[in-house]
Amino acid sequence: MLPTLLKKGLALLIVLSFTKLSFADAYSDARTELVAAYQAQDYAAMQIAANKALQARPGYPGALFNLAFAKSLDGDSAGALVVLSSLVDTGVDYGVADIEEFTALQSLPGWQSYADAVAALQEPIGEASVAFTHDVGDFVPEGIVAIDEDLLLGSIRHGSIVRVGDNSAILSSPEESNYWSVFGMRLGPDGGLWFASAAIPEYAAIDEASAGATGLYRLDLDSGEVTACAILPRQDEPMVLGDLVFADANTIYLTESLIGALYRYTISSGEMSQVIAPGSLRSMQGLVLDDSRQFLYVSDYVGGLFRVRLSDYSIERVTAVGSVSLFGIDGLYRHGDELIAIQNGIRPNRVASFTLGADGTSITGSRIIARNLPEFDEPTLGTIVGDDFLFVANSHWNRFDRDANLPDGLSGPIVLKIKL
Repeated sequence: MLPTLLKKGLALLIVLSFTKLSFADAYSDARTELVAAYQAQDYAAMQIAANKALQARPGYPGALFNLAFAKSLDGDSAGALVVLSSLVDTGVDYGVADIEEFTALQSLPGWQSYADAVAALQEPIGEASVAFTHDVGDFVPEGIVAIDEDLLLGSIRHGSIVRVGDNSAILSSPEESNYWSVFGMRLGPDGGLWFASAAIPEYAAIDEASAGATGLYRLDLDSGEVTACAILPRQDEPMVLGDLVFADANTIYLTESLIGALYRYTISSGEMSQVIAPGSLRSMQGLVLDDSRQFLYVSDYVGGLFRVRLSDYSIERVTAVGSVSLFGIDGLYRHGDELIAIQNGIRPNRVASFTLGADGTSITGSRIIARNLPEFDEPTLGTIVGDDFLFVANSHWNRFDRDANLPDGLSGPIVLKIKL
């Protein structure tokens, strides 16, 4: 994933704002209108723009929040509370009680009920145990792979790949192998470690020449050497290959998170091809195959959940009924007929399970596996081992400031284990 920014006041300007989302679509056009209306203090126009944004991206939490914000500024406190209550029903809270522009809502008869629902969201859910730790506070882990009785972690900040557990060791570093921040990682059928890497501002050794580059790499775990790499052609905009999955022993699919494209890499030929162009989806993150291996489920950070037919790369939206939110998914995994999702793009962050319907494009049930655990500080990616889910609990992605600096005194990575 990439960090999100959220602060009090002027919240509509940045709520759930991805670091670099430069595409143009109906939502971004509506949001531009909304910001202009806010700056002109035309709050009626703000509401019109907020409703346009919701039409373009139905159910999107950021759009709902902005509608509530516009209503509150326009004096419709009751209407704002109705919208916020629909948000909290999906398990989403933006700290409204501390935002000055919503103060008038606290005198409404329904405020206490809303406040109680928000308080309930802060209660911890899930019984997890600490499976692994690593003592480098600014490591900022993203990629995670279970191997034997140990775990491999990749660093966003330093680009290193380490083995933690009984056989702890540094397996690779970018100084030796010419890569950058480490994102998604997977063990290949041949025993090699394949990982995505990108030169992003949060990488401590970023330089101007490589900034914005991204590629796929294979690390030989015995020799510690990078034995294959495929760098995407440079574009005008930065790119990040964020996650990957093996379709078979010769095919890897990769999501690109900034321009919203899907890539296929063929190991035998070393060919990387774009199979879904930017524009259909916005910010692809996690991906997982279905049991038939004919479909690929892909999370769009700001767009929800989608199914890709691998025969022709057509895209179908996965829908959920009721108060289930499919937004803000970073890591995505499959356990039987359940999709396991790490949702760090909505507050509070959570690990959730979504049950797939027989049609493959509907969610028929959901449950929260973990939320608000003491170790949480923006969970990111995970891995399934049998019936256990191991995941990074404290990536510290949210601790980067606007200049890509981290504060001192951060705790090292904590990997939690929880039964599915």
